[in-house]
Amino acid sequence: MLMRLVFFVCFVMWVGTAHVQAKIQEQTIPYTHGETQLQGYLVWDDSVKGKRPGILVVHEWWGLNAYAKARAKQLAEMGYVAFAADMYGKGKVTDHPKQAGEWMKETTANVQRWQARATEGLKILQKQEMVDAENMAAIGYCFGGATVTQLAYSGALVKGVVSFHGALPLPSEGQAIATNAKVLIAHGNEDPFLKEDHIQKFRSALEKADFDWQMVIYAGARHSFTNPDADKVGMDALKYNKKADERSWKHMQLFFDELFKNE
Repeated sequence: MLMRLVFFVCFVMWVGTAHVQAKIQEQTIPYTHGETQLQGYLVWDDSVKGKRPGILVVHEWWGLNAYAKARAKQLAEMGYVAFAADMYGKGKVTDHPKQAGEWMKETTANVQRWQARATEGLKILQKQEMVDAENMAAIGYCFGGATVTQLAYSGALVKGVVSFHGALPLPSEGQAIATNAKVLIAHGNEDPFLKEDHIQKFRSALEKADFDWQMVIYAGARHSFTNPDADKVGMDALKYNKKADERSWKHMQLFFDELFKNE
């Protein structure tokens, strides 16, 4: 009887230890695009066994900061492998709108290079041993939302993209557009950066390309509505909206459930 009790206690302790050891893992990954040195952030839950979908995360115009990394970590907690890509260059992070705007314009000036840099981050994620490279998606915020839309245009091997308060770029003339990627747009109704005529042109472009797309518009939400620090920047156009933030995250989860429903 005593031996059984000792065995039971040891077993419980072993199970408890195994449970504690299973946790979110983080890794900084250096990589390059052309001559630009980049540094991304990989995160996953090591208690999840086998291969699983990979989600690329693209930062706002501020650069790869703590906010983008926090979103990647949330995705890892949901069971995905997430990689927050670096679109500017190692260490290029700011909280000054002027500097952020300059970096963004520099990155987006050449659309093919812009798409290629995003694709480079996707490749880093795809080659991770725990990632199912056939089941990929990408999400992005503001500048990052425009970036993942460009990924969809480029023909990147993603099942879907989610743009949170993104710029909604139109495809270039003659650009080959991939029709296999589904698109979810989370947009604030009070976002002053996007006029209705541009939104209509964007919708028309998606229709013309025969995309499977959906746009959810949140009442009262301005630009950067998902970022709790948006109000601290001092720009009236940027404001956090808790309700829109929570709703858009839930809509993203439903979107992913549809993308990966057979996995």
